[in-house]
Amino acid sequence: MMNDPVATATHSGVLEEVERRVLWLSTAIVHHANRVRPNTSGLKVGGHQASSASIASIMTALWFGRLGPDDRVSVKPHASPVLHAINYLLGELDERYLTSLREFGGLQSYPSRTKDPDPVDYSTGSVGIGATAPIWGAVARRYADREAGGTPAGRQYSLVGDAELDEGAVWEAILDPGVAELGEIVWIVDLNRQSLDRVVPYLAAHRLKGMFGAAGWQVLTLKYGRLLTELFGRPGGDELRARIDAMPNPEYQRLLRCDAAELRDRLPAGGEGIARLVATLDDATLLAALRNLGGHDLGSLSDAFDAIDDTRPTVIFAYTVKGHGLPSEGHPQNHSSLLTADEITGLAARSGVDPEAPWARFEEGSAAARLCAETAARLRRAPAAPQAPPPLPTDIGRTPKGTATTQAALGRLLLDLTREAPDAAARIVTVSPDVSSSTNLGGWVNKVGVWSTSERRDWFADDGETILHWREGPAGQHIELGIAETNLVGLLGELGATWSRWNRPLLPIGVLYDPFVGRALEPWSFGIYAGGQSILIGTPSGVTLAPEGGAHQSVITPSIGVEQPGCLAYEPAFVLDTEWALLASMARLGRPDGGSAYLRLSTRPVDQTLAAVPADPAARERRRRQVIAGAYPLRRSARPAVTVAAMGALVPEALAAADRLEQAGVGTDVVCVTSPGLLFQAVRSRQGHDDGPNWILDQAFPAARATPLVTVLDGHPHTLAFLAGVNNVPCATLGVTGFGQSGSIDDVYRHHGIDTDSIVRAALDLHTE
Repeated sequence: MMNDPVATATHSGVLEEVERRVLWLSTAIVHHANRVRPNTSGLKVGGHQASSASIASIMTALWFGRLGPDDRVSVKPHASPVLHAINYLLGELDERYLTSLREFGGLQSYPSRTKDPDPVDYSTGSVGIGATAPIWGAVARRYADREAGGTPAGRQYSLVGDAELDEGAVWEAILDPGVAELGEIVWIVDLNRQSLDRVVPYLAAHRLKGMFGAAGWQVLTLKYGRLLTELFGRPGGDELRARIDAMPNPEYQRLLRCDAAELRDRLPAGGEGIARLVATLDDATLLAALRNLGGHDLGSLSDAFDAIDDTRPTVIFAYTVKGHGLPSEGHPQNHSSLLTADEITGLAARSGVDPEAPWARFEEGSAAARLCAETAARLRRAPAAPQAPPPLPTDIGRTPKGTATTQAALGRLLLDLTREAPDAAARIVTVSPDVSSSTNLGGWVNKVGVWSTSERRDWFADDGETILHWREGPAGQHIELGIAETNLVGLLGELGATWSRWNRPLLPIGVLYDPFVGRALEPWSFGIYAGGQSILIGTPSGVTLAPEGGAHQSVITPSIGVEQPGCLAYEPAFVLDTEWALLASMARLGRPDGGSAYLRLSTRPVDQTLAAVPADPAARERRRRQVIAGAYPLRRSARPAVTVAAMGALVPEALAAADRLEQAGVGTDVVCVTSPGLLFQAVRSRQGHDDGPNWILDQAFPAARATPLVTVLDGHPHTLAFLAGVNNVPCATLGVTGFGQSGSIDDVYRHHGIDTDSIVRAALDLHTE
């Protein structure tokens, strides 16, 4: 195509010049970090020259010929030096950073959109998660565009290492039915047929292609480049192709390590036609032909880009050589190998670079410099004014009565917001893995509908016995995925990044069963690391879900809430506490100084009058501030002798124990903990390790009322054990330390020692010491 910049540049040889410079820079960045920069610790710095080399051609063709300003690319983790090299040539990275790979404050080990100094579209590093992020980014962009339009549309590329396809998260995403409708998705698989330790003996690429095809994807294959394809058309070429097609991966890789003479001996393998064909080739052509795979042929890459069908997702299997163009190419242990000083000097000569000026850009006025300047201008994104999220109320103003659950409070609050704060409610998007009705989202779903790329008929709309109405269309505000928690949190992270990616702040809330938070933890944590701001709600939780049995009883999730960076965590005991915590968490979304939140809710019905909500407006506001700061005094004794700090579903047991202790003459304070993580931060602040607020400690655990402490929660007891250090008092920590079993709440609580009797005994033991 004459108007194809890749084809034009390739024809003139300019793109090959840029490709060589990209390979040089990416290799030199790693070389400097390991061989040149002083290393006083002696620890390995690392980097991946071979992994970068295998994809340098693909990234050169993509950036310098195909990408537009609205396209986004997720780069495989070990190719970060290639991304930085390209950004440098485009003027998006200062030269001083080229010597800072894996240095504190420098270029990150893997692409990071929040920590790297140059443009990075998607953070990668956790294998499989970065690959799938553009899928959820495409959904998030479409969703963000639903309200006012104008969100720039472009392709969403994933540059994936073939070993990355071993990750289950990849196939969970690919197999989701809605993904087949996303025509902007393009995956390019760097098929170098090597893993960290070895050459993969049987890649079974045909099986991978079949799996993508069965999921509705367009499958394109770039196996051979134009030079090798031309040889296949000569006499003996059919035999040569059959020979290469049939050989196992390790044999092919071994041939890459041969010189021309050895290759002439090994390659024919008794095939007379191959021997005659090879005899017609000079050494340079023979060696180049063996390496002329599709993923390194710029013209073939251009043809593949032309063939992309934008009506469905596309995967391009691009065959490559790991370490292509480097002395280590094809070696089975080249994953982390480093070029020697002599080898780097040789590469500089082949790349047309002066090793004394390794970071020099192309000479001003040269064709390569013009191509870089034109590419930079083409890819420059117009700045957009950031939008502030709509304001939210801090208190709806209702005081719940009767018996209710914290899980039910979620659905109630969402519906309240459609009336009390409609602008904010319009930005809410809920996500769940096929558990909408069982997590009390049914009313919300009926109200706002289910999001899909197009209108779909609800065949049960006229069925009078249908309670949950499944109205699907572009105006819906609930997204339901299959039973795959990694998909849910992957989408949640991208919905939570629209404020910074497209200046469209959303209020994303994901709901899943709390026992499965651990299953979703890595991609959820990585989404937070990448700048996604969202709310994750785990419900129902703990052994309080007694009849479900031990397999569905979460134990460690309260600890996750304490330890997860970039995230507040709440486990409220009452409906009003839940509403206040949710409103405060939502108010932190979609802003530069914001963050994520995790709420652990329960299906246990609790008498809401136990909350003893103050009637006085000022006192009520004081309680609200305490709730969102981490704890509040729920009951004060006239003569305290012991304190019980309880959280979540076990607050009723704590209050019942306090009643019995008071009757026994042991005055008992009860503190309701809503966020152990915030309390721990306050303790660190008091100790000088953090500069955050710590006033909540004086209000919840005043030194003047310091007494022996019993902590109790439906989770691992170490979650609250640190509270003993607030006033350095004796402490008994009650909680769940083993797997549970089915039974009534009374039986299960008694089994784990978190029932009222256990709290009373623990308090009496401390009181008599």
